Amino acid sequence: MERLDVSTAELEALLEQARREPLGEEGYEKLRAAIRTLAYVTELLGKQETSLAALRELLCPATTEKTTKVLEQAGIDAGDKKPEHAPKTAVAGHGRNGAAAYSGARKVPVPHALLKGGDACPDGCGGKVYPQRDPGVLVRIHGQAPIAATVYELEKLRCNLCGEVFTAAAPEGVGEKKYDETAASMIALLRYGSGFPWYRLAGLEESLGIPLPVATQCEIVAETAVALRPAFDELVRQAAQGELVHNDDTSMRVLSLDRGDVSPERTGVFTSGLVWIVHERRIALFFTGAKHAGENLADVLGERAGELPPPIQMCDALSRNVPKPSEPPPTVLANCNAHGRRHFVKVTPSFPEPCRFVLETLGEVYGYDAAAREQGLSPEERLRFHQQHSGPVMEKLHAWLEAQFAERKVEPNSGLGQAISYLLKHWEKLMLFLRQAGVPLDNNLVERALKKAILHRKNSLFYKTRNGAGMGDLFMSLIHTCELNGVNAFDYLTELQRHAGEVKRDPAEWMPWNYRQALARIDSG
Repeated sequence: MERLDVSTAELEALLEQARREPLGEEGYEKLRAAIRTLAYVTELLGKQETSLAALRELLCPATTEKTTKVLEQAGIDAGDKKPEHAPKTAVAGHGRNGAAAYSGARKVPVPHALLKGGDACPDGCGGKVYPQRDPGVLVRIHGQAPIAATVYELEKLRCNLCGEVFTAAAPEGVGEKKYDETAASMIALLRYGSGFPWYRLAGLEESLGIPLPVATQCEIVAETAVALRPAFDELVRQAAQGELVHNDDTSMRVLSLDRGDVSPERTGVFTSGLVWIVHERRIALFFTGAKHAGENLADVLGERAGELPPPIQMCDALSRNVPKPSEPPPTVLANCNAHGRRHFVKVTPSFPEPCRFVLETLGEVYGYDAAAREQGLSPEERLRFHQQHSGPVMEKLHAWLEAQFAERKVEPNSGLGQAISYLLKHWEKLMLFLRQAGVPLDNNLVERALKKAILHRKNSLFYKTRNGAGMGDLFMSLIHTCELNGVNAFDYLTELQRHAGEVKRDPAEWMPWNYRQALARIDSG
């Protein structure tokens, strides 16, 4: 076949021409993506620095890391092997929710039109009817715009003699603010909780007849952030007293920092995620800037009471996730088994049988952990449970890992050899869950939290300024902390604004888990 050399510019020109022909918008986008992908891959291959495995991972990423799926993709029948203590798999539901699931719905009591408690039974049996504890329920769901507006048309009357104009008074309860607290809460939730870019949010609102320019929304959220700052600072202080912290980084772009505001020795910008466990409560904190996760963790630890022991820290093995060493160490370090497992997931297609052994062995340990969670074991009970069941399993795995090198079964520089070396190098920190109560198996909790920042990066691409990044960190921290503790974030943000004075005076009384009690005291007083 004759070789035909066509530049990317020529292809782009053909693409623009095709856009005016029957090729639709969807086809146009797909073709453009294909052209850009081809150009990118060609550039990678031209550098001669990209391995086939890295290229495969780039173009064909794994859709899941579940052991059965990973083995199936490698051509291995995974069977249906489950540990003895693994919890039963829940049967898939029908996807519909009962009335109790609609905790945010407005509830309307409907009395019986003909009967009340104590009336005679209408069937004529001689008995009397009495109210039941559980009413009958009907759920009716309707749509509404995320931001609503009311225009009050105040009637004006003018005297035909003196010319004085008399305007009707505004209805009671209208208030002086054009944008009330609920508007700010909804904008913040859509922007920082669901990842809506400013322009997309403004476009949605305008299409629904409520035009709010991007600049206006930014101003609303910025003013709200000032009122919520005491609650965020208190969240940081309380988090620092916790017994366990998960932390990790993800890259982030801040335009003002991209223009040279980063320190000369460091060019990257990151969002650090910290999820603290404080007496079974979970607190999520986000920090965006040039600092790594370990440095941000050290800043939070500066708020920790001196008499408390060092907290357990769960992270991957990157040195940037750990605070600078000191005496005594600032944390008790544990490493993430999911990161160690992921090294084997990546090389399973090349080394299927050895990887199958490792993945199924770790799967057995995860099954025991799920069983402990299902049984509601305390940290001490969970430790003993793992020592009894997972301890022998991990000892068997450790012996197998060492034998691969001792018996020269695996080349140390191969993909499998590097995966084995990672586990052996960090074995003590990976196995801390077998020695100390309360240590988790992995760092998945903070990785899920960082999806908030990743969603923002995917949809909005960047923050414009350092202040904008700090505002995003504040709202993401408050919103995700609410989600982790089963609290309605919209109600929480709204009440913080309505009681900004009380929050500033005593922010500890206005945390997601106790602000309802503060509201009850105000109502009763």
